[in-house]
Amino acid sequence: MTWTAHPSTASSGAPASSVPRTGLRLTRRGRVVLVLAMISVALVAFTLGRVGSSQAATEPTTPTPYSQTTVHTGDTLWSVAQRVAPGHDPRLVVEQIRRLNHLDSAGLQAGQQLLLPHVA
Repeated sequence: MTWTAHPSTASSGAPASSVPRTGLRLTRRGRVVLVLAMISVALVAFTLGRVGSSQAATEPTTPTPYSQTTVHTGDTLWSVAQRVAPGHDPRLVVEQIRRLNHLDSAGLQAGQQLLLPHVA
């Protein structure tokens, strides 16, 4: 008994095909798995981005250079300046308070909120 190669495999040893071979063929299940994997990666990236930004927002930041006070009956800018910076020139502190609070005049009203500079 003699063995002879089939005519379609005689030259290369592989069966001949009329359809050209491509590098990658995905089945329906393969495409579904690929799409789900891409969605999972996108969700993980989105979640990590949100967690990172929320942690950044809750981390302690440098303290603001201002404090706040409520004006009492009879308070003036001069008395507030002397109270918040007793060892400093009240004229400079009054000017800082006016600039911080965008005050056009020295008049204050009871209950008014004022930003105060931190004087070192």
